[in-house]
Amino acid sequence: MTKKALIIEDDKSVSQLIRLYLSDSGYDVIEFNDGIKGQDYALSNNVDIILLDLNLPGIDGIKICKNIRKVSNVPVIMVTARVDEADKLEGLDIGADDYVTKPFSPRELISRVNAVLRRSEKKDVENFTSKSKKLRTENFEIDIFSHKVMIKKQIIKLTPTEFNILKLLMENEGRIFSRDQIINEVFGYDFEGYNRNIDTHISNLRKKIENIYPDQKNLESIYGVGYKFEN
Repeated sequence: MTKKALIIEDDKSVSQLIRLYLSDSGYDVIEFNDGIKGQDYALSNNVDIILLDLNLPGIDGIKICKNIRKVSNVPVIMVTARVDEADKLEGLDIGADDYVTKPFSPRELISRVNAVLRRSEKKDVENFTSKSKKLRTENFEIDIFSHKVMIKKQIIKLTPTEFNILKLLMENEGRIFSRDQIINEVFGYDFEGYNRNIDTHISNLRKKIENIYPDQKNLESIYGVGYKFEN
């Protein structure tokens, strides 16, 4: 079945270039140069992947991604001129699957699109086979399908990245993961320059856990090596 890609990009020359390469790669392509119209389409139609600019008239791409994530897990790749590390971190934190900065190689972009879709399809299979799967310890519980996390029977709100890190560590209790291994497992491949941000995610995750469970010793840092979860 032909995959459907949605482009939301205000620069017509960029959107037409992306459209050309996607079409040549066998995708059906829908294109919007207006952020609000693109968001409306994304929220009311089924597509397989969204390529989303951040600097859009009328509404910011970050806001669009947040609104999409409220109702859908459709893969989103942010394609933007913003190169600041904080922008990349924010985009990935709110649930974007990849972050590509302009100028970019069209062929590399298509490769990233294909990689994100493969990863998404793998997750769909895992979710289908684990709809009732929960990870439990004495004080922690994760519902894999609903993405609900409870600490000492209290729900805590995690970003998608924080959830995926905690899930990874709990599924592999006792195993030490390096920063690079966490990035590879959570995002599917290495994000250049992102490994130190894993420390920030772990720190934020710890703070949220310790707001409820101040004495927690489950999430451990192994100096010079990485992180692990111990019950």
